[in-house]
Amino acid sequence: MAVEQQAKGAANGATGAGRRRSRRDEILEIAVGLFAARGYHGVSMDDIGAAAGVTGPALYHHFAGKEAMLVAALIPVSEGLLAGGKERAANHPDDPRGTLESLIDFHVDFALANPAVIALHLHELDRLPDEPRRRIRRLQRMYVEEWVTVLTALHPGLPDGEARVLAHAAFGLMNSTPFLGGEVDRRRRAELLRGATLAALLAPTDPA
Repeated sequence: MAVEQQAKGAANGATGAGRRRSRRDEILEIAVGLFAARGYHGVSMDDIGAAAGVTGPALYHHFAGKEAMLVAALIPVSEGLLAGGKERAANHPDDPRGTLESLIDFHVDFALANPAVIALHLHELDRLPDEPRRRIRRLQRMYVEEWVTVLTALHPGLPDGEARVLAHAAFGLMNSTPFLGGEVDRRRRAELLRGATLAALLAPTDPA
């Protein structure tokens, strides 16, 4: 299944999955799917309007342009990941193994639900102006630190820098979902991703 097809619901992290979606939310979802499938420069405002059934003036009523759409998609997702990571860490005080399992469950669920947004983060973040890009990078670093905290608790003596290496490696594993085919159903994919990530992060870290 193509990323563009997978993108249905991909902007939920950016638009608020728990509330009624507005016309703006729907347009953003369509734009995210198109950007992920064709690349930011491969999509015009006319393409988005045509896919959404919206003419130029109506489209610009919701967004100033493609750049504004990219910002609207990526910043709330980064905020949501950080908030979710902090919440799961708080739910397991003094239990680093439980915290790690909860963080993995959270991130795998996010990755499987948002393949198009992940593709945007991987390939299109540099299209943003300096200020929103710096904001997203800062949010991402703060999210990584939630993982660093639990990894250093699980592996006494592990330097923070090495814990960051492990955290980013785990993200790479879990975020591989935009590039997977549909031959394995979502439930089984989640099981495989959770198991592989947990095994990788619990493996001994002592130098060979």
